Amino acid sequence: MKTDDLIASLVADHPSRMQPVWLWLLAGLFAALPLSAAIFMMSFRMRPDLASAIYNPFFDFKFVVMLVLASVSAALSLHLSRPGASLERWGWLLAVPAGLLGIAIVADFAVPQRNSWTARLVGSSAMACMASIPLFAIPFLAAALWTLRRGATTRPMLVGALAGLMSAGLGGVIYAVHCMDDSPLFVATWYTLAAVLVAIVGAFVGRRVLRF
Repeated sequence: MKTDDLIASLVADHPSRMQPVWLWLLAGLFAALPLSAAIFMMSFRMRPDLASAIYNPFFDFKFVVMLVLASVSAALSLHLSRPGASLERWGWLLAVPAGLLGIAIVADFAVPQRNSWTARLVGSSAMACMASIPLFAIPFLAAALWTLRRGATTRPMLVGALAGLMSAGLGGVIYAVHCMDDSPLFVATWYTLAAVLVAIVGAFVGRRVLRF
């Protein structure tokens, strides 16, 4: 069977799945938020200097870059939920959060700091970051994979990986409320590694649950 014929048959066989997937995804993420927040409240508490930290641009940057990562990944996963869609024209969007991190790192090094770059890299909570972001991302990933099944993707593993990146971005937003390490170098290293871990899980799970 030719590729075009296969795509046409997928659309014909699954008309109900061609409903607005973005609406289901949004609803699923909102439903997962209380569970992820509950896991956070049982595991951590908000950082004690939160009221003053919001005036630190590097603290605010953590939320910006994680939300950008989640938004870009959500948009790409929804795009790929259509049969035959590819990242040929849109894959560059994944470079946006990476570019923001690069700009922030340059800005960080341009500002006089008491801590060395190695101290800013390692921080005080590297392992907690690596463990917590995937933990907070699990409810979002489960909701994302469940709702993205309403699409008709022909690239389930890639969509699963993007769902993982989106979920890690949302999990990173939750963890950032607790995280005392505001250096962009720390975020670029440990938040990114945690996001990659969730993306790998999403890819392998997506390969099974998103395929026809």
